[in-house]
Amino acid sequence: MPLTEKLKHIKLLRKLIYAIIGIITYPVIAIFNKLKIEGTEHVASLPKKNVLFVSNHQTYFADVMVFIHIFCAIKWGKKNKLGIPYYLLNPFTRVYFVAAEETMRTNWLTRLFILAGALTVKRTWRHESTEIRRNLDPSDTRKIQRALEKNWVITFPQGTTKPFAPGRKGTAHIIKNSKPIVVPVVINGFWRAFNKKGLKMKKRGVQLSITFKSPLVINYEDSVDDILEQVMDAIEQSKKYMLKGAHHRNI
Repeated sequence: MPLTEKLKHIKLLRKLIYAIIGIITYPVIAIFNKLKIEGTEHVASLPKKNVLFVSNHQTYFADVMVFIHIFCAIKWGKKNKLGIPYYLLNPFTRVYFVAAEETMRTNWLTRLFILAGALTVKRTWRHESTEIRRNLDPSDTRKIQRALEKNWVITFPQGTTKPFAPGRKGTAHIIKNSKPIVVPVVINGFWRAFNKKGLKMKKRGVQLSITFKSPLVINYEDSVDDILEQVMDAIEQSKKYMLKGAHHRNI
């Protein structure tokens, strides 16, 4: 097992990293911008394992930063708010998030996110200088399934920040095989406040929003296509929502 994989399983180190990331990111999330949180009542009562959060995606890292803050705040009994971040004194660490391997090794901060619980997957390959999207390979799928056995996992089925991009079947395969509780999440405003990576702020005073919906009622015997369609509809990235004009909010 690589050293980084061993380190990310050390609970005390994870707590320290979450505290560092939390202190750095709190001002841009809750002071320089406005954060609206809804639906934490759907999260507070969840078991501590085999829970999969599926969400749309607007930046590489800012989205994940907010998830971390909210989960830590919920651990301290907060409802639909962050407030003063004393929750960073004892953060919630039983959470992992799926991230593209090629975006996680660019600088010291992204490498810190690996130790914070990134499950790195091979999202793209290059052909004649062109980036080609692909589905999760089996080894990446197994990595996520193992994480679910004892933790929560955050995944972004589209694997891209482009709104209304098609979801990937790998997410549906994980749901079908691991049978997790699936919590859909809808985020908005992050593309206005941050650059694509989510490490630099473009604009202050932006309304950021994150809504946790009630867990999906899933028939795990359904086809992969049907499960994926249900997920994409729940995170409001399906064709139905595109035709409603939702892209005017998310592009």
